[in-house]
Amino acid sequence: MKLSRLEQETIILFNEAEPTAEIYTHNKKLREKLERLSQKHPDKIVLKSDQPGGAVTYTVPKKSIVVQEPYSDERREAARRRAIEGRYTPPKQG
Repeated sequence: MKLSRLEQETIILFNEAEPTAEIYTHNKKLREKLERLSQKHPDKIVLKSDQPGGAVTYTVPKKSIVVQEPYSDERREAARRRAIEGRYTPPKQG
């Protein structure tokens, strides 16, 4: 069964007692990032389930969950200029 984009959720679940969180997601970029991190840190980032329809659930340390302030337009532009001046090229994914 194909889910609508509205139904393709990402849920981060944790409690105050345990040191880990669960991330359930359909998001392709997040799934790929969690897979890369699980290969790099197999003792900390663990695939718990891979469901039909493309959803995955990973267990991660709660310390890995970060919510940060959005970049201002000025800060984003300054970072872009620094990258151009330093001839920065992002690493290739995959």
